[in-house]
Order: sequence, then structure tokens, then C-alpha cells
Amino acid sequence: MLRSLTAVSLLLAATLAVGAQPAASPEVLKDLAPTGKLRAAINFGNAVLAQKGPGGEPRGITPDLATALARRLNVPVEFVPYEAAGKVFEGAKEGAWDIGFIAIEPVRAAEIDFTAPYVIIEGTYMVHKDSPLKEIADVDKPGIRIAVGRGSAYDLYLTRTIKNATIVRAATGGGRAMIEMWVNDKLDVAAGVRQQLEAYAKDHPEVRIMSGAFQQIQQAMGMPKKDGQVVRPAGSAYLKAFVEEMKASGFVADALKRSNQVAVVAPPAR
Repeated sequence: MLRSLTAVSLLLAATLAVGAQPAASPEVLKDLAPTGKLRAAINFGNAVLAQKGPGGEPRGITPDLATALARRLNVPVEFVPYEAAGKVFEGAKEGAWDIGFIAIEPVRAAEIDFTAPYVIIEGTYMVHKDSPLKEIADVDKPGIRIAVGRGSAYDLYLTRTIKNATIVRAATGGGRAMIEMWVNDKLDVAAGVRQQLEAYAKDHPEVRIMSGAFQQIQQAMGMPKKDGQVVRPAGSAYLKAFVEEMKASGFVADALKRSNQVAVVAPPAR
């Protein structure tokens, strides 16, 4: 499942990061790359964050950030690919990766030590064009069935907030599987990342995307906890400072442009 990559494009992207942080101490290096390499979880289930190149190699903002961090640490980067955020979360509990890219959620915070967000993505709804549902607030009604990707940020959020509608979860957790389930099972609403839903709607005139959003999804970097506790404090502090620098330097905005993705760069941490 692990794949080491030294793609030229990723190395070029890494050189854009200005080395404003102090050199990593031995404690930081041990915390972030305990095996001598930086194992970075990459979620292909969110196309805003990662895309597959011609050979299946990761491209996009998350592999760019991972490569830049590995370069700072002077260690190789090893990508650990997943097809859904829920699988990334499971990998944290299994110790399969050192750093990950996953949306901040209270349920996940028990197992993951999050940085502040680096980008913010909207979660919204897709419906059939002739659906009587017009506004975000129309969805939470008895009898309405909402398709979600199992374990996704929007699944966790809607599980907490939906009071009357029924949530139906795609078994594999990926956005593509969720849309297929929505179509095949004739569900009322598909919930997901705006960009992914808009990409589908572009080729399917029989559907429409609702204006507005039910959630602002905060995408962050994170490290696994152990028994709910932060066990790598030096690495945690370094990673949080790294994210702030990447936002302030323009690296995050540039990485989004290079991968032709649209998202809001998160504000500085408070």
C-alpha cells in the first residue's frame, strides 16, 4: 500500500517553501519521521486535496505539503494512499502513517492531534433537477434520504446535526461511491464536497447543486494520538508552525492553483 515517490513536480513544489522555521531538532525528527522517512496519508477521495497522475502518483496540495515538509526534515517522503477519509482515520488508529490530511471533526480529535486548518471547503447538497427541495434548510425533513460517504467529514457532521431526515451511508466511504448509491437507490439528496458535486453536475444536466452550504469543512494536517493523548509534542508544535507558514507564504494558495482546484485558504490560527 505504501509508495515512495520523488516526482520532479513535487520536488519543484517543495522548493517554493521558504525555510523560515528553524531546523528540525532531533526530537522533532523522531516525532515526525520515526522510521527515517515521512509517511504521509493521502486521501484520493477528495479531489480538491489530491489527484492521481498518469501513473497513479499523488498530485495536488496535500502531496505538495508532504513533500515540502519532508524536504525540511531532510528525509524521504512515502505516501500512504487511501480512497476515503474514513480509511485515513482508521489508519491513524493502526499507526499506518506519521502525518495525515483530514478534516477537523470532534470524533476524529480523540485519535488525531490536528493543526489549524490550511484550507476550508464547503459541504453542500445535490438533488435531481425536479426535486421540490430548494434550500439547505429544506433537506432535514421526515422521509428525506440523504446519501453520504461513510466516515467522511460531512457524514460525521450530519450525523450530529440532522434531526428528521435519514442518512444513508455508502459502504466504501468515497465520494464517487456515494454518488453512485444516490443514483442507483434513487435517494433524495447527495451530500458532499461542493467541488466534487459540481464536477458531476457539469456532465449531468438532470441534477443541480444547492446554493449555500450546510458545513464549512476545515481541512488540516494531523498526527496520530495514543490513548487520546498527544505523544509527540515536539513534532506536533513543529507541524502546527509549518502549516501557519505555508498559509502565510502563499504556498497553499499556489499549490491549489497548480492543481487547478478552488478552495479558501484558511485564516491564520488564533
